[in-house]
Amino acid sequence: MKLHLLCAAILITVVSSPSKAQNLPQEYIREWKSFYPSSALARGIRSSLPFYEQRHANKIEWWIKFNKESLSKIEGGNAIGDKIDLRLLKVQIQRELDTWEKEQPHKHSLVMYASLISRALPSIMNVDYLTRRQKNNEICVRLAAMMELAMDADVLESVDKNDANRGIRMLESTLTYLKNEFPKEIEDLYPSCNYSFFANGAMSQIQELLDRAKDELLPKATESSPLLGRDEYARQLALYTDSDLTPERLAEIALEEINLVRGLIGDVSRSYLKSTYPNKELPSDIGELTQLALTDMEKDAPINAQDYLKFWQDLKVAAVDFIKEHKIATLPKNETLQIKTAPESAGAAARIGWVASAPPFDPNPMTTLYLPSIPETLPKQEQIDFWRSFNKPFNRMIVIHELYPGHYMQLKISRETPHHIRLLFPYGTYIEGWTTFIERVLLDEGWENDNPLTFLAHLRKRIENANRAYTSVQVHTNGWTQDQVMKFSMETSLVAPQFAKSLWGRIMRSPMQLTSYFLGGAQFTKLLADEKERLGDKFDLQLFMDTIMIAGPIPIDEFYGIFKEAVAK
Repeated sequence: MKLHLLCAAILITVVSSPSKAQNLPQEYIREWKSFYPSSALARGIRSSLPFYEQRHANKIEWWIKFNKESLSKIEGGNAIGDKIDLRLLKVQIQRELDTWEKEQPHKHSLVMYASLISRALPSIMNVDYLTRRQKNNEICVRLAAMMELAMDADVLESVDKNDANRGIRMLESTLTYLKNEFPKEIEDLYPSCNYSFFANGAMSQIQELLDRAKDELLPKATESSPLLGRDEYARQLALYTDSDLTPERLAEIALEEINLVRGLIGDVSRSYLKSTYPNKELPSDIGELTQLALTDMEKDAPINAQDYLKFWQDLKVAAVDFIKEHKIATLPKNETLQIKTAPESAGAAARIGWVASAPPFDPNPMTTLYLPSIPETLPKQEQIDFWRSFNKPFNRMIVIHELYPGHYMQLKISRETPHHIRLLFPYGTYIEGWTTFIERVLLDEGWENDNPLTFLAHLRKRIENANRAYTSVQVHTNGWTQDQVMKFSMETSLVAPQFAKSLWGRIMRSPMQLTSYFLGGAQFTKLLADEKERLGDKFDLQLFMDTIMIAGPIPIDEFYGIFKEAVAK
């Protein structure tokens, strides 16, 4: 009892009725930061650092009540704020109510508690902007938070077997960390609280939760199907897109795109091969035809990490110059981008590379592109095969998607918007939809127009995006198996085997997000065509692109009104 009261004293949080602030988006952000402080910190809101998640019954009841009252204000027309922000906020509120009233993870997910417990200390031990004194203070708070979360998990009623096993592994890993690694990490810190007391308290409570999970929760755990079913998929799709789009219609338009792009891939492959090998007899099968062209694509590859880094640095400059020369978009000032080779210490991630994007509210908005790498000590043929996977034609298309005017440029510009709701709760289909769309825009404007293999790389990615949406629907509404997904993806959509293999896991984890590439790209493409038709000779591509990026990640159908209003002014 004394331990519980001491934790509560350190983590004291005032749970009050929602304030009567006039601007609902501002009010919501303030309360959201209170309920999700670590998520706020991950987005660069450093004022959330002294706080950590609480999941006791009173906190959750308050959060549900606040969301219901906020939704009532919006639906009743009593909310003050930008109308697009309020639309995004309504979707966010519906998701929150869906989570805490329908799914109820606080009652049915051991992983929810275990993940919060496991992240509590690493989230501050691994940051480089805290002084030793600040880390001292936060360590005490986080250890207390870990105890509180372990005790809050007493309300768990029933869990899925997979969730139980994952949660148990996470709790066991956390206990190992507290026993072995944590004492070493704090050796050079001066404690502002009794570290041993709180660490022992945390381990004691986590062990109690772990014992209960093994003895009570796991034996009674059920095996639920990961498939959503038609009705639930339809409900989530409507919520995700904030539209009346049905699964059947999504599958229909995605299949139309697959068939269209499949034909284009065949045409481009055949044209390239005829031009390159005029005396060679070509196969009639589109799969074989495409593979021949892709084999040539893979021959144009870097030879080592240094060559690849130099290639990307030059490629970035070429993309910037092209955008500037063709007046495609206004480039942001003060570039905050760096390109590096992924370090070997990154483990498996070093083989694929990644983009470390600056959080939207981070005061030091540096973005780093880590390029994939492989040790030069490995056999030469293994190195050659590795670099063929990261061939240059493919990267000449990817630079558009990832950097200019893709994710890096779009995020850098949108983070300057005064509409913080759009940065915290972006419209799902905008982000990947934008980067899918601008690949085609730059190619249409002449980027790599003398290299059909770059266009072929784009088409393969385009058909893969449609395939993601189509198979997402088929699995969750028609019960497709993994074998069916593999067969359709490789034989009909011509998806590379390694991407087809990884698709199943994504369909299970994020079926809605998988639709965003195709849906967003299609909506932006239609928007462009409609604006060109509406304005004729007065259409300005640079104004079109700038307006979209400055507005931030909003529902794409809102741009029709924005463009009409801009022209009127």
